[in-house]
Amino acid sequence: MGALFYKSQRFAFATLAKAPQPKRKAVSSVAAGLAAEELGTLNAEVLIGFIWRMAGRPEEASEGWHRDKPLIVVLDNYPVHKGARFAEERAKWRAADIDLFFLPSYSPELSGIEPLWRDVKQNRMRRLSRPTLLELKRDVDAALAQKVSSLITDNSLTGSA
Repeated sequence: MGALFYKSQRFAFATLAKAPQPKRKAVSSVAAGLAAEELGTLNAEVLIGFIWRMAGRPEEASEGWHRDKPLIVVLDNYPVHKGARFAEERAKWRAADIDLFFLPSYSPELSGIEPLWRDVKQNRMRRLSRPTLLELKRDVDAALAQKVSSLITDNSLTGSA
């Protein structure tokens, strides 16, 4: 997941590693070399928490918390974005001055974050395989951090030259 904040020099991301599921027993986070919170799948709860964090909501926020400035979250049509649990949270986001904008189906060219992911995958992570899930996750995190740094250095997020 990534959050791109234009004009504020901020690109935040969170990664989760999904361990392969053998037929007999699932791979534990310890066996994968990851902390428990680093292993999992992107589900509604993970995404909801990510949106609240990107909105700046404190952990101990009261029920009526809202942002000082509006926030628009652009989403593709990944099934998690359309699920019942996600829909339940939408009213709370509206009340907090967080609006969701869904891209049309099959339109990655309209997503501002897709070129960033493409650059990370094609140019910053040339090696295609890693011996462990831990190494893959660390390489992805490092490549994303390097991309964020280069965007800030060349003012790509602010639009200034």
